[in-house]
Amino acid sequence: MIGGAQLGAIQKHDSRESVVARMLALLEQAKDRGCELVVFPELALTTFFPRWYMEDQAEVDVWFEQEMPNAATQPLFDFARTHRIAISFGYAERTPEGRYFNTSILTDRTGTIVGKYRKVHLPGHAEFDPERDFQHLEKRYFEPGDLGFPTWENEGAVMGMCICNDRRWPETYRVMGLQGVELVTLGYNTPSVNAQNRGEGEAHRLFHSQLVMQAGAYQNATWVVGVAKAGVEDGFPLMGGSVIIDPNGFVVAQADTQGDELISHRCDMDLCTFGKTTIFDFKRHRRIEHYGIITRQTGAERPA
Repeated sequence: MIGGAQLGAIQKHDSRESVVARMLALLEQAKDRGCELVVFPELALTTFFPRWYMEDQAEVDVWFEQEMPNAATQPLFDFARTHRIAISFGYAERTPEGRYFNTSILTDRTGTIVGKYRKVHLPGHAEFDPERDFQHLEKRYFEPGDLGFPTWENEGAVMGMCICNDRRWPETYRVMGLQGVELVTLGYNTPSVNAQNRGEGEAHRLFHSQLVMQAGAYQNATWVVGVAKAGVEDGFPLMGGSVIIDPNGFVVAQADTQGDELISHRCDMDLCTFGKTTIFDFKRHRRIEHYGIITRQTGAERPA
């Protein structure tokens, strides 16, 4: 059994300890349902701080974790070990060398960290943009991830991670698909409206979010667990729509609210086999001699 632990809004003044208490309450529900893995959202410990323009680095640093686990998050790892539930959650990471990443970690059922991923596809911008309805400054506060898209053998499955905007890029899933991934965990914090297009509201955003996750699941014959932080944070609405998607691209569990909510499903990794050995048998069907443009060119270029 796998759980997706959606979190409602986290306000700017909320402490790490208060958020961890909410996460533990969801883990209690997961324990009662027999979950063996629980997935939490991107930046699960704080409000989505990249909406705020900050020039003082000391002000920025308060949102980052310098070690994991730390005093505030240790109860999560203790719960995982005691109740044998693996966990995955996102946070802002400051490394000992002073580098800054949007990060997620994965543990096994003893609470030991077995995998770390750093967000590759950073959306938004680096400087204050007066033309936007609100700011999205991930490019200001984070570096692009430097770990690629690794996978790990964990608790009987090949697992991989990505974060938020990564889900919109087919390369994300395919790189993991080429490593035999069977379960992709991803957390997101997605505004309910587009800061650059007021006509794109929550319905459109939910459609696109689900579309890309279903496509990634189907085209790589993998389970996808996509988990939101939702609700109104500091006056800014985030959409929900947390889902569990099977290897055929079908939604098998979905959140009904924009608050703290646990969704769950018994995910059979054997369901990945059919797709991986038929239409998406990469070894038989891929034609890499025609894909070179993908890695030698970044932006779109019209023919001369």
